[in-house]
Amino acid sequence: MGFGWLFMILFWVLVIAGTVILARWIASSGDNKGQGQSSETPVDLLKKRYAKGEISRDQYEQMKKDIS
Repeated sequence: MGFGWLFMILFWVLVIAGTVILARWIASSGDNKGQGQSSETPVDLLKKRYAKGEISRDQYEQMKKDIS
């Protein structure tokens, strides 16, 4: 019983560390689903918007000029 307090502290340290690691893992897996950083350039996004018909040719040309 002399070392019982040591095992109790070790137990809680492991529980807290496990919770922190799990939370970080869940947060990082959410970033990989397209919600985080994008590898597309602004011009690529503009091209997609133009292709979808969201913007006109004049708007596309003006925005492309503004970006460059």
